[in-house]
Amino acid sequence: MFVNNIHTHISTGRDTACRCLRFFFALLLVCVLFFSSCVRHDKKLAADAVDNRASMPVLDAKNVTSLISDSGIVRYRITTPSWQIYDKATPAYWEFPKGVYLEKFNPADFTVNAFLEADYAYYNKDDEMWHLVGNVHALNLEGERFDTPELWWSQKDKKVFSDTIITITKSSSIIKGIGFESNQEMTKYSIRKPTGTIPIEE
Repeated sequence: MFVNNIHTHISTGRDTACRCLRFFFALLLVCVLFFSSCVRHDKKLAADAVDNRASMPVLDAKNVTSLISDSGIVRYRITTPSWQIYDKATPAYWEFPKGVYLEKFNPADFTVNAFLEADYAYYNKDDEMWHLVGNVHALNLEGERFDTPELWWSQKDKKVFSDTIITITKSSSIIKGIGFESNQEMTKYSIRKPTGTIPIEE
């Protein structure tokens, strides 16, 4: 009888120990899963924060007129209702959602030798590339006017070009075509597909 009681107590103790171990391991598994979920959540929050920083401008200026230097020399003046700078994005860029008016100076005497204006502009800082869209107008030093829906300007390559309709108004004629390439002063240019020339009578 005494032996049986001892055996019963031993069995009961073993069962209790097993239940405790199962509970401990179950609790440990829950903690591990919870910790892993928290780590993934924290990583997602961190990634979202980085993405949000890249998608938000570090500067959103209104009604700006600013001089821009190139190689230490003042060469451009920008006037715009809204200038947004995204330096945390890849690539870093500027955006002008309400349009831009840009003048290019002659570095020798600071006279304006060209200007560009558009309803919208985007500037890629890494590539030094401008993309102007909507009612793009330009005027060179010779008084020739360029009108197109879209224009690209590479400061790095010192070239201006367009793949769409272009109209060039000179003192004696109006030239129309599709596709256009020029130096950045817009004094030496060519039209890829001319569609017509209209003489202007004095």
